[in-house]
Amino acid sequence: MHLEGNVSIAAPRPKVWSFLTDPEAVAQCTPGLESMTIVEPGRKFRAVASVGLGSVKARFTLDVEWLDLQAPERALAKAHGTAPGSTADVSGELIMREASAAATELQWSADVTIMGTIASLASRMMGSVTEKLAGQFFDCVRKKVEA
Repeated sequence: MHLEGNVSIAAPRPKVWSFLTDPEAVAQCTPGLESMTIVEPGRKFRAVASVGLGSVKARFTLDVEWLDLQAPERALAKAHGTAPGSTADVSGELIMREASAAATELQWSADVTIMGTIASLASRMMGSVTEKLAGQFFDCVRKKVEA
């Protein structure tokens, strides 16, 4: 499944960059996040998150790694997660453009592949739920960075 979007943030690009590349800051906005541990500072972290797809609930352990960081304009990450009977693979990209000295245009995209029990039980709902969670995440990011 491919997701993408654009977010306008009333903050300078370096501030947006700092927030989005800091796992502890991002953790404040991640729906369903239970815990987050830095594995390798600035490069790898592990997260545990619960996701509900209708009556199907899953608790994923995700290993996340920054593959490419080009401050303050582009970040590329990948994640691999497991839940009982299921796996998830995600690749994501953030592109930040300066709209003005005090505003940033954020373009984001993610490719998500979920296999196993969750995919077979909740495949029809995955797209809409994932889009809703992404919307909640980026709304929170915008509010926190602009504050």
